[in-house]
Amino acid sequence: MCLAIPAEVVAITEDKQTATVSLDGVRKDISLALLTDVTEGDFVLIHVGYALNKISPEEAERTLALMAELEEVAS
Repeated sequence: MCLAIPAEVVAITEDKQTATVSLDGVRKDISLALLTDVTEGDFVLIHVGYALNKISPEEAERTLALMAELEEVAS
């Protein structure tokens, strides 16, 4: 099973090949090779360092809330 995590794009390189995303203050550089229309402020699903697709801020919020809930249950 694969898991993609939503994160907000906070910076994009000039060549638009990579971006920096933020998730709970943790920043990570990711590849944009699979997407063409990403801008700063967008939310993307990330898997193994690649942005797979864009999602709405509402969907990102719901997904992150569910993940936090699962973490609480597992603890």
